[in-house]
This record gives sequence, C-alpha cells and structure tokens, in this order.
Amino acid sequence: MPENMLFPPEGLRPPTVYSLAELKEAQENGTILESPVQRCDTSHTLHIQLGSVEGRMPRREVIAPWISGASRDIAVLSRVGKPTCFTVTELSSDAKGAPVALLSRRAAQEAAMSHFLEHLEPGMVLTCRVTRLESFGAFLDIGCGIIAMLPIEHISVSRIAHPRDRFQEGQKILAAVWSIDRENRRVTMTHRELLGTWMENASRFCPGETVRGTVRSVKEYGSFIELAPNLSGLADAREGLSPGDGVSVYIKSIRPERMKIKLQVIEKLPPAEGPEPLRYQVTDGKLDHWFYSPPNYEKAAVETVFTAPSP
Repeated sequence: MPENMLFPPEGLRPPTVYSLAELKEAQENGTILESPVQRCDTSHTLHIQLGSVEGRMPRREVIAPWISGASRDIAVLSRVGKPTCFTVTELSSDAKGAPVALLSRRAAQEAAMSHFLEHLEPGMVLTCRVTRLESFGAFLDIGCGIIAMLPIEHISVSRIAHPRDRFQEGQKILAAVWSIDRENRRVTMTHRELLGTWMENASRFCPGETVRGTVRSVKEYGSFIELAPNLSGLADAREGLSPGDGVSVYIKSIRPERMKIKLQVIEKLPPAEGPEPLRYQVTDGKLDHWFYSPPNYEKAAVETVFTAPSP
C-alpha cells in the first residue's frame, strides 16, 4: 500500500460516523480521521457531525499557515460539503450537556507533512487528487490537503497546451515524487513515468490500422498526432489542422530503432468529450530508473533517474 494512504487525499474515502469512544481513542493516539463539513458559521467555524457528537473546527485550525492560500477566508469557506481530514484536540460538553469535539485540520496537515518529509523519497508512487489546473501545471492533494506541484512538462511525454488536456479538477490520479524541498516544505511530482515506455505504448498499435488521434502541434513539414499520452507520430502536412483537433489516422509504419511512427491523416473528427481515460503501467511501489526509449534506440537513451534528496 502506498505510504500516503496513511494520510489519504481528502475526498477519496467515504465519510465515516464515529462513536464517542472512537473519538476519545483518536484524541489519545493523534489519529487522523475524515468526515464532510456540514456548514461554516459567521465566525468561520466549521461544523462536522460525527454521529451523535458535534465537531467544531475554529478558523485558525482549518489550514496550516504554510499551505498556499491559508490567509484567505475562501480557503475556509470552500471546505463546506467536502470530506476533510482532522485530528481531535479536545472533547467537552455544550451548555446542554451534549458532547462536542474540537477538531484541527491544521494539526492533521502538519502531521501529514512531517510524515511526508520523513518518509517520502523520489520515485515513490502516490494516490493524488487534482485540486487546480493552471497553464504551468496541476496542483495535487497528496494527503490531508497537503498540496504538491505537477509541472506541465512532467504530465506526459506527448506535449499538451494546458493540463486540462489531460486532467479534470477533482480527478483521482497516480503520480510519483520528483523532488522534495524539506526546508520550504515543497513536494514536486511527476506523472509521465507511470504512463508506460515507448514500446509499451507502441505495442498497442500496428501498421495498417486506422485509429483516433489528437493533433498536438502543427509544423510546416507536418503535424504531430498523439495516439496515447506517451506516444505521438508524425503525419504529412495538411491544411486546416490545429492543435487539439481530433483526427482519424492511418498508421503507415512503426520504427522502434528510431522511435518514430509515420501517420496519414484521414479526416477530422468531432472533439472528444473531456480528457481520455488514463492507462497506467506503474501503479505502486517506487521507481529508481525509468527508460522511455527502446533498448535498440539509435540515439541517446531517453530516461528518468530519481535521485535521493539532500539531507
């Protein structure tokens, strides 16, 4: 089981009802729990119903100060309706004697980050949730609201114009740790190494087939057509094509020694409804060295080496 499943990305696990005894045990052990937020009151305290116990999370306990956006009230308001990780800091009673649990998402985040900084290593495969997409990359929740960055150049071998070409916000994906900045508490992720090598992707296609592709770039000498996120081919120049267009293409040849696929565009197709489903070749464990290019590739190997972080 991946290490970060000890601190699952918020929203990936179904909400749980906790008994008073379970909450007492969680308080004593510092266990991280998860349940959805019902409302945010006028003082920006979050309210979470934990079975027969009411949970309250003051504004200062919602987000750790080093989390991006922690100073904005919207970061608190946006938790309503979403599963949220927390620890139990105190159990008491209200004026009517009903049990009340004081909760802290901040403490859960700090515990998660301490765990990540202590145990994470480059190459480790984690389960993540896409929280935001920007032109330069995707922000991923790697556990308890801890946000890591996935740069656009690490999303796939096939180049894309925007991360929305590959992901949707809220989507559950896999990613590997690329680098860890312990001093600044930053984790950078990579994704393309999990989508398979050139040969693993090319083996799904044969010369003589006609398949669907996506235009990724248009040059004077031809167009690069994506057949899979980690596999593209070159088609002869043709007017009327633009990046993002869907096309049907005839596969003329596949040459592993040159890592090239020759294509012929047959016709334009209606646009696809959202990103294509991802096919992962690596789903868990830890990567040390990844070779994208085939063993008989004529040029220098295309590879990724995962290096240990500096102490």
